[in-house]
Amino acid sequence: MQCIFVLDILNGAVVHALRGERSRYKPVAEFSQVIESSEPQLIMDELRPVQVYVADLDMIMGRGNNMALIQEISKRARTIADTGAFRSSDLDVLPPSVLPVLGTETASISLIEEVSGQRRTIASLDMSKRRVLSRDKAMADRSPLEVLEELNHIPLEGVIIMELDRIGTCAGLDEEFLEKARARSRHPLILGGGVKDEKDLESLENIGFSGALVATAVHNGMIPLKRIQ
Repeated sequence: MQCIFVLDILNGAVVHALRGERSRYKPVAEFSQVIESSEPQLIMDELRPVQVYVADLDMIMGRGNNMALIQEISKRARTIADTGAFRSSDLDVLPPSVLPVLGTETASISLIEEVSGQRRTIASLDMSKRRVLSRDKAMADRSPLEVLEELNHIPLEGVIIMELDRIGTCAGLDEEFLEKARARSRHPLILGGGVKDEKDLESLENIGFSGALVATAVHNGMIPLKRIQ
């Protein structure tokens, strides 16, 4: 069971993400019980995670990038990164060692197909209140479970089930939905959003998920640092 530590980066600082309401994100040091800095490199050096998921919120929102920081982070841990790509050339700036995450919020099905044929790729099924977030009508008009099935024919390293409205809430698991997702997908699945403690990690593993993205439950002490190290 992979326990992947999340770094949401905005304006060069790690922020505490909450329900996908990006205008309300604050520096993570104002929330965390385990670190006193919001500087990505200092957090990496102090917490020493083995694997990280980086969301470059500036790139996702189309207002700059944090690529130099992603380069430095990738020297310290295995790194997967969502940079808000909506064309294949957007990924050219990623360091070769970084595994790209193509989120449905910005990437179309055709882009996910194109990129996965060229390099190892993870897809992110971005949802809010169980509605797929996408500019691509082929996905936006379908249910999350239908989109999961659509992704089955694409050679992916895995699929992140990203529940944006549950991010930062430690709301726990909707096991019924997650069991349905596991049954419909042929890919390794990773949950993002709502994980509250080690019991949730055990439940996810029992359902058949390969990993979980964690941040809030690490910062509030409900998931011990050893799980990400």
